[in-house]
Amino acid sequence: MRWSCAALFSSLLAAGCSGPQSALSPSGVEALHIDPLFWTATWTGVLVTLMIVVLVAVALYGPPPWRAWLGRDWIVIGGGIVLPILVLTGLFVYALLVMQAGALRSAQAGEDTITVTVTGKRWWWEVTYATPQGEPIVSANEIRLPVGRPVRLLLESDNVIHSFWAPQIAGKLDMIPGRTNEVVLEATEPGVSRGQCAEYCGGPHALMSFFVIAMPEEDYAAWLAREAEPGAEPDTPQAAHGQEVFFENGCGACHRIGGTPAQGVIGPDLTHVGSRHSLAAATLPNDAEAFARWITDNQHIKPDNLMPPFRQLSAPDLAALAAYLDGLE
Repeated sequence: MRWSCAALFSSLLAAGCSGPQSALSPSGVEALHIDPLFWTATWTGVLVTLMIVVLVAVALYGPPPWRAWLGRDWIVIGGGIVLPILVLTGLFVYALLVMQAGALRSAQAGEDTITVTVTGKRWWWEVTYATPQGEPIVSANEIRLPVGRPVRLLLESDNVIHSFWAPQIAGKLDMIPGRTNEVVLEATEPGVSRGQCAEYCGGPHALMSFFVIAMPEEDYAAWLAREAEPGAEPDTPQAAHGQEVFFENGCGACHRIGGTPAQGVIGPDLTHVGSRHSLAAATLPNDAEAFARWITDNQHIKPDNLMPPFRQLSAPDLAALAAYLDGLE
């Protein structure tokens, strides 16, 4: 029984160290540079803790000569003042070197580096790319990266302080109103990882997440070309009715759909919303059922978000609207 419990506990620990938002599975150049710092700090903490446990055990249960030795002034000063100063100073200097290396890589990024602007909203992420001709392409709540190519992220906020944290790709960096912070990312392998706002920003802060999708460079170029196209026309009678419902209920006042009269900028751009990895800043999966749930029950799913629930829609109208949005790929 004891060994079964130990095995179960070990498996739970292992499960907690994996997954799409694990800092222990780096898949970006920045994260790979941070990884040794994490393990150095972790093992230093483990060694210091073990040392303290041993010394406490000796002080409580050791022979009198050992206990008298621990009570000497030089032991107290050396172990309680000098050692912590040396250990913490060493870790601090090491962290500064890691940060300096990251800043140097950012400064050395060439003019051909892809630039993507990420803006922290309440409580979602606006992501702006650019075509090779410099035309902006607006998306939301996910960041696409070409594998093996540096991407400069310009991090901004138009409301309060947010913090960009994608642990498998890079470290954490704040997004401060009126200021643009910068980080250069480079994915080392294709895959999907998850990020999170790491600075409390009020409201549904805990549900302000995003996905990072690293893809081969040729796939990234094809995806970017598709993103530059206008929204897809409805391909079924139900979707066509859903488009009518969209405009009849004023959705275009807050949301934009390229190629249509909907040009709102308050909420996320919906031009290609059906092709995204998730809905509502990684809160829901991306399918017609999730669209319907969000439209009518978003305040329960993500309390205090800025979109009102549209419970006045009939079941057929809601299904049609969800089908229209799901088809915007």
